[in-house]
Amino acid sequence: MASVNARNGLLYLDFRYKGQRCREYTKLADTVAHRKRLEKVGSRIEAEIVLGTFVYRNYFPDSKRADVFEEYDQKVEAARKGLAEEVEEDMTPTLAEFTEIWLSEKQVEWRDSHYKAVVGTLQAYAIPTFGEKKLNDITKAEILQFRATLAKDPLRKSSALKASTVNKAITPFRMIMNEAAERYDFTSPFLGVKSLKIQRTDIEPFSLDEVSLFLTKVREDYKAYYAVRFFTGLRTGEVDGLRWKYIDFERREILVRESVVQNKMTYTKNDGSQREIFMSQPVYDALREQHKVTGGQEFVFCNRDGNPLYHHNVTRRVWHPTLRHLGLKRRPPYQTRHTAATLWLAAGEAPEWIARQMGHTTTEMLFRVYSRYVPNLTRQDGSAFERLILNGLSEENENS
Repeated sequence: MASVNARNGLLYLDFRYKGQRCREYTKLADTVAHRKRLEKVGSRIEAEIVLGTFVYRNYFPDSKRADVFEEYDQKVEAARKGLAEEVEEDMTPTLAEFTEIWLSEKQVEWRDSHYKAVVGTLQAYAIPTFGEKKLNDITKAEILQFRATLAKDPLRKSSALKASTVNKAITPFRMIMNEAAERYDFTSPFLGVKSLKIQRTDIEPFSLDEVSLFLTKVREDYKAYYAVRFFTGLRTGEVDGLRWKYIDFERREILVRESVVQNKMTYTKNDGSQREIFMSQPVYDALREQHKVTGGQEFVFCNRDGNPLYHHNVTRRVWHPTLRHLGLKRRPPYQTRHTAATLWLAAGEAPEWIARQMGHTTTEMLFRVYSRYVPNLTRQDGSAFERLILNGLSEENENS
């Protein structure tokens, strides 16, 4: 064991290395503080000798014995270098390991529903294929092959995956690899890998006649619900999570502040979705009637327990059966939102006003999605839309 001794009032370190006794003198005076300091150095040297990492010249560069142990020092340095390279390689995690880190960091940014969707997508596609591979071992060729085989998913024997689904499976994988490339200093294999082109699909809004027919024949307890959907452009989560405290009858406004997603109340889709929707007369009347039914509850549209509607059940038990009964084309309930936009456009409302009602920050989406529904009419502020609805509904009632 290394010991600290003194000679002529100066301290020296006494220890054995490679079977030889080594005395290394210092210029430190023999004091209690200096002895403690040198004892720590001696303990560190002893530990490195045991571990095989001791390099004599690093501690005593001017010592004559440094030349004697030069060969040993070189071997230790070479071993250290090899160990460092091995450690550096080991520090690059596998895709599965880094995915856990990445998801834990992203969870605070995302809604629970989005987080669960991303986790499900990764577990279904990228993780089974690349989970055990180190991040910097995943190649561009492997990713391209992976993307090509997604459309031939053996779990889908009836049809291939759509381009949008393939992109959805690839997107979180791309985000993980790009982030890992920055952290672990390697080139992302996604460099130059583009998303698949998605074929544009047309919206399928209802005509005003179809809306009138639907509202006439739908179950009585859902007339108000679908009137609000058809004439406000509310998203499914927004209408299902609508609370009475956000209904302003005096100002004839619906305040969109929350949304229900997977039975949990949460923030709206984005900041732009926070808006005030104009309450046309049919919507005003529908909500007044609904207030007689659920006015004592928290939510405008709710089940017997007072909780928000579960849209899958409503779609299966009310929406599709009504469409089928009326002989109308089967389409998702989200088309009610498109219907509101196209009816506003048909009435000649200002695109900027419509964009605000829809929760869009600009009119870009409006013209891109609804371009063929934009007429060259006088732009107003909502009254034209109301007249269109009232005239259409009154005509339908007279004919029925």
